[in-house]
Amino acid sequence: MLRFSTAGESHGEALVALVSGMPAGVPVEQKFIDRQLWRRQQGYGRGGRMKLERDSARLLSGVRHGQTIGSPIAMLIENRDWQNWQEALPVETGDAAKHKPVKSPRPGHADLAGALKYNFREARYVLERASARESAARTAAGAVAKLFLRELGIEVLSHVVAVGDARSENEASFDKLRELAARDEVLLSCVDSAAEKRMKEEVDRALKTGDTVGGVFEVIAHGAPPGLGTYANWDERLDGRLAGAVMSLQAVKAVELGRGVAAAFSAGSAVQDEIGYDKQDAAGFSGFTRSSNRAGGLEGGVSNGQEIIVRGYLKPISTLRRPLQSVDFATRETTKAAYERSDVCVVPAAGVAAEAMVALVIAQAALEKFGGDSLEEVKRKYAG
Repeated sequence: MLRFSTAGESHGEALVALVSGMPAGVPVEQKFIDRQLWRRQQGYGRGGRMKLERDSARLLSGVRHGQTIGSPIAMLIENRDWQNWQEALPVETGDAAKHKPVKSPRPGHADLAGALKYNFREARYVLERASARESAARTAAGAVAKLFLRELGIEVLSHVVAVGDARSENEASFDKLRELAARDEVLLSCVDSAAEKRMKEEVDRALKTGDTVGGVFEVIAHGAPPGLGTYANWDERLDGRLAGAVMSLQAVKAVELGRGVAAAFSAGSAVQDEIGYDKQDAAGFSGFTRSSNRAGGLEGGVSNGQEIIVRGYLKPISTLRRPLQSVDFATRETTKAAYERSDVCVVPAAGVAAEAMVALVIAQAALEKFGGDSLEEVKRKYAG
């Protein structure tokens, strides 16, 4: 079974990603993993932290001579900012005068709920783990899953659909997504340049007013075969697993599969994807066809062979330069929420982190269906 976990704090020494259950023989490219990490750091509206960090995954185990060897894969991503936090967040007791407590919880963050849960007197420890910095480790784990899926002809990429009130109505072909992912300069990762310009104006407006802005990203899995997931048990449905994986990302407050939101306000006849049969397609193969893909490649919790489409709705970042009202942990008096260096917009970055989560879930489902301890065995079963 393919599993992954992460460890580390936002301002700690490093983040760690651990992936187990990956078959032996999967080619692993350091450059590819680091490219995914770089993509997660990009986008107009990112804060000063991303200018400081230059994320790179150090492979500690599970990969030798450029291939997975069947044992757990451990990756370490160093935090450059650790040099500024060693006295504030030491592993040992340290000097309490040099600690940096979060004295008033920030609305929208895990600060207050986490402090109440773990009986903390302030929110520093909560902030450190709940921070979206953790998604860098997920991105590294997801990069390994992408390398495995690539061997099966499956790719996972994303683009931005909306930032604030600015929205793109253009359909995104997968070739266009490949082009976006290959760029060396990332603005807001939108396939529509005119809409991207309006998105930039939304970010500029939020920046000027000390506010933040959210939006919508879309992840597309191209080349996924039919039959991943199952309708037989509720917790094995692929749609539910994908929704939970993307919802687990920091600041994601809603998830849509295919055109699920629009479907709720449409007639049934305008929602379903009609079925046909092509006796012979351009490649010489025969098979079932669809007139559209409003279901997002998923019916009854099972992939149907079309592109799998997942959208994430990202709330605006909760840390504001113009802080909202809060309460002091110690005195219980009204005060302003604490401020930590933060971003204005992270929608493109969230899309990359969501790619990682989608890739991990699809890789899990593929291994459940086809199985195999080596890539050669998996590919043989997949071909069958």
